[in-house]
Amino acid sequence: MDGNRSLPLGKGTETRKRKEAPTVTHDANLKPRRQDGRSTGATQMTGSRAAKRVKFQDARNIRTQPSDAALEDGKLDLQKFLNAREFEIKALENSMRKCKAANATRVFQQVPRAMRRRTASHNVKRVPKRLRERARREMIEDNTPTVESRKRRPRTTRARIRAETAKKLGILAAKKKKKLLEKAAVEGGSATQPGLKPAAHTRAARPKIRRDMLNEPPKADAKFRKRQINKTWLPTHLWHAKRARMTEPSKPLWRFAVPLTPTEKCYRPTHRASGQKGVVVWDMSYMSTIGLYGTADGVKRVLRALGLNQESLWGARGQKWRAGVRKRTGVLSKQVKDGRRDIGPATIVWNPQAPAPSGDEADSSRARKLQRQLFLRTHPSCFLELFQELLQLVKVQTPQLHVEDLRFEIGSIELTGPGSTEALLGVLQPYCDKPGHEDRQARVFKSIVGVSNPASLPKDALLAFSVRDPRLTYPPKTASIPGGGTDTTLIETLTKWPVEEGLKPCGIFDRERRFRASRLPSQKCINRRKGANTPGEPLPVTEADPAIPVMLLASRPSTDGQAQGTWTLLAPWKCITPIWYSLMHYPLTTGGNPRLGGLDEQRQIAFEHGAPWFPGDFPATDAGIHWELEQRVKRQRDWDRRPKGKRVEWKSLNLGAGRKGEIGNGLACDFEHLFALGEIPPSGPQAIPASTTDAPEQMDMDPAERSHGVEVLGATALSAAALGLIRQLSKSAFSSLLSSPNPDKPPANSLVTVSLTFISRGVANTCARIYRLPPRPSRIADPLADAEVLTTDPASTHSGPLPRDLRDQWLRKFPITTTNNNTKGRDSRRSRAHPQMAPGVDMETRKKLLAQSLTMATEEELPYPRPAANRLDMMGGHHPLCPDEQDLIGYVTTGAFSLSEGRGTAIASISADKALETLREGGAREGKLCVVRNAGESVGWLARWELV
Repeated sequence: MDGNRSLPLGKGTETRKRKEAPTVTHDANLKPRRQDGRSTGATQMTGSRAAKRVKFQDARNIRTQPSDAALEDGKLDLQKFLNAREFEIKALENSMRKCKAANATRVFQQVPRAMRRRTASHNVKRVPKRLRERARREMIEDNTPTVESRKRRPRTTRARIRAETAKKLGILAAKKKKKLLEKAAVEGGSATQPGLKPAAHTRAARPKIRRDMLNEPPKADAKFRKRQINKTWLPTHLWHAKRARMTEPSKPLWRFAVPLTPTEKCYRPTHRASGQKGVVVWDMSYMSTIGLYGTADGVKRVLRALGLNQESLWGARGQKWRAGVRKRTGVLSKQVKDGRRDIGPATIVWNPQAPAPSGDEADSSRARKLQRQLFLRTHPSCFLELFQELLQLVKVQTPQLHVEDLRFEIGSIELTGPGSTEALLGVLQPYCDKPGHEDRQARVFKSIVGVSNPASLPKDALLAFSVRDPRLTYPPKTASIPGGGTDTTLIETLTKWPVEEGLKPCGIFDRERRFRASRLPSQKCINRRKGANTPGEPLPVTEADPAIPVMLLASRPSTDGQAQGTWTLLAPWKCITPIWYSLMHYPLTTGGNPRLGGLDEQRQIAFEHGAPWFPGDFPATDAGIHWELEQRVKRQRDWDRRPKGKRVEWKSLNLGAGRKGEIGNGLACDFEHLFALGEIPPSGPQAIPASTTDAPEQMDMDPAERSHGVEVLGATALSAAALGLIRQLSKSAFSSLLSSPNPDKPPANSLVTVSLTFISRGVANTCARIYRLPPRPSRIADPLADAEVLTTDPASTHSGPLPRDLRDQWLRKFPITTTNNNTKGRDSRRSRAHPQMAPGVDMETRKKLLAQSLTMATEEELPYPRPAANRLDMMGGHHPLCPDEQDLIGYVTTGAFSLSEGRGTAIASISADKALETLREGGAREGKLCVVRNAGESVGWLARWELV
C-alpha cells in the first residue's frame, strides 16, 4: 500500500458523500393541482420515497479513514496501521449488516414471482413503470446493455426478409395515405382534417343457424383472419396467447387454438388452488354444444338410441332431470354391427317448459305433441361422430326432429377450488328490470354465499338466470360474506333447493335473447360513461345494456366424494370475454386472484381425483384411438431425436430369467398386442384415422422420406383398424358379470377402466405394463415320485424360466397389517431365530453351540452352479421378477405421483376377460393385486386396482 497517497483535499473522511434528502419548499402562492387534497398525499409519498432512497444509499456507503496516521517518517508502524484499519473493518461489517437489514436488492428481484422473466435484466420495459427509472440507473452502473426486439438486427435470412417486407409495406401504406389526404383536400377538406364522406356505420348481420347442418365459425377480424384459416380462436385467445403456451399454429387441437399450460411453473400451485385455497379457471369454449328439439316422445326415442336406457332416467327419479332443474352426465354410445360402441361423455340439459293452462294438461294428445328442447354438451374430439349419429336418428323420427350446431353460439368457463363460488358471486350480478323483481333462481344463487365446495350442492344442480354486463362493475370488488344466522339459512337453502316452483324457459335456449346479449356496447362507450360517472361507483344499467343469459352447472367427481366440485358457466360466445376479464381480476378473500388453467392442468386435476380424462383414458372410442395414435407419433419422434446412447433399446431390454426385449411396442399402449389384433388388415376408408385424412397437403419429399412416410401411414392405418375392434365395458356391466352365478364371458376384446394405487413404492408412467400375479403351479401326482428322491431344490429343476414361488414372492411384498397379528408375527420371527442359550451354561458348551450354529445348513440350499444375475430375481436378490407375457392384462394410460394421495397412482385399461378370471380365482384380496412395470424398465412394483 502506498502510504504517501492520501485523500484529496476537501473530501473529508468518506469516499462518497451522502446525498441529502431533497427539501420540500412550501410556497403560499403555489396552488394545489387538485382540489381534493391528492397533491398533499403525492408530496408525502415523494418525501417518503426520497427518505427511503437516502436510507438505501447510506446503507451501501462504507466509511473510510486516511492511512497517514499509520506512517512515521515514511515507515509503517504496524500497530498504528492496524488501529487505523480497525475503523474501516468495523464500517465494512456495519455496512454489510445495514444492507441486509435494508433489503438492498435489485429492481428485478422485487418483481412478483409470476411476472419474472429471464429477459428482465436486459430490458427495463419488463418491469412496472414505478421501478423503471431505478432499473435504468442500475443497468447504467453495471454496464448492462439494453436490448429491444424492435431495434435488434435480424440474424436469420427469414427474419431479414420479413423486416424488409414490413419496411416496404410501411412505405406503401404511407404513400396511399398521402394520396387519400391530397384527394380529400381537393374535395374541400384539409390535409389534417380530410373532408371525406362519412362512412356508413353498418351492423353485423345476425348469424344464421342452419338446421341439421354444420355451421361456420364466426368471421374473424381482418387483422387476424389469416391466422384462423385452419382453426378457430377462443374468445379469450389474445389474453391467453400472452400468458400460456398455445398449440402450434399449423397443428391445432380439435380445430381450435387451445391453451396447453401457463408459461409459469404451476403444477404444485394448481394442486393447492384446486383443493386448499384459491380457484383455477379454464376457458372451455372449445367444448361443443348441440341443440335438439322436437316432440317429447321423439326426443325420448333419440336419447334411448344413444344409450340412455336406464329406467331411473325415464321414471320418477328422472323427473327433475326432464323438468330442467338437473343435468345428466354420461357416456353416449351408438349401435354397430357387433354390439354397441361408445362415442364419448356428454352433459344433457333440458329446457324447462312454460306453465300451461289447466285445460291443456288434460289433453293427452296434445301432451304427446309437446315440443321440447335440450342441449348436448360434448367434447370436440367426438363432436362430429355424435352429430352424424344424431342426424341419422332424427331423420327416421315421425314427426322429424331437428339438430342445431351451437358450437360458436355458446361458450363456457369452468372453475374449481374453494374460492370458485365466491368468484362467481363477485362477478355475476343478477339482472332485473325493476328492483326487487329478481328471478327465483337468481335469488337462490345469491343465497349460497359461504359455499366453499360446489360438490356440497344437490347432485347435478343447475341455475339459469340473466346477469348484467360485468364491465359495468369493473374492477370487481371482494364479495362480502354477511354474519349472523347465515349458516342456518345456507343449510336450509341447500336442503330444500327451492328452484322447482315457477319454472320458465331458460334464456340461453332462446336464439333471440342470445343475439341481443351479443350486441354489447363497445369498451369505448363504457369508458365514456365511466368518465362521466362518480369515481368508484358502478355504472347504472341503461337500455343499451342487454341482459346476458347464463347457466351454471354444479358437478362433483364421481370417484372421490371429498374432492372439490366444479362450476361450469354457459354464456353466449361473445359474452365470454368480459366475464373472463372480471373473473381473472377478482380479488379473493384468501388473497390473490384466480389462477389460469390449461389442458395440462385439466388432466392433472382429473388424475388427482382418480377420474379418467377424455379422450386420453378412453382407448375404446374413436376419439381415444386418434389421441393414442397421435401420441405414438410424438413419442416416436422424441425417441428418434435422442442419441443412441441416451435412449432405450427395446430389443436388448433384460426382463430377467433369460427374457430379452420389450413386450409389444414400448412407445404405445399396445392393445393390439394384448388382444392379438396386429394381423388384421384395414378395411374401408374408416380404418384411416381422421388425423391423417384431415391433414393438409404435405410438401414434396425425397424418395426415402416418402417411403418412410408411407410406412408410417400404413402402420397407423393398421393400428386404427385393430383398435377399432376394442369395446369398453362399463363398471355396472362388469359387476353384474362378476356376481352372476353362471360364469359368463364378457364381449370379445373388451376393456374396463381402473385406477391403480401402489402399495408402497413405485410410480407408473404412460404406457406402463400391468401384469396379474402369476398363478400357483399345479400339483400333479407323479407315479415315479416314490422311486426318485430329489437332492436339490425343486425351483432349480423347474422346466419354466420363472421360479415356482413367484406369486408368493410378490405376496410377501404386501405389507402385513399390525392390528391383531402382532403376536403371531413375533412368534414367527422367534421361531426362525436361533435358540437363546440358557443361563448358567459353561464355556465349553457355549463354544459347541456356537460352532453348530455356524456350520448348520440353511433351510434353502442355493443351486449349484449359482445362476446368473437377474435369473431368479432382480436388483441383486432383493426384488421378484416380473410375471411372464401371458399374465399381461393391460396398460397405463395416465400415471404419475399424486400430490393428493402422497403416492404413485395411475389410470389404466385392463382386459375384462382376464380381470374376471383373476377375481374368480384369487378373490377380492389377491385378485385385485397386480404388478406394474414401466416401459423400458425391468423392475415392477406391486399395486392394487379398483374399478372406475
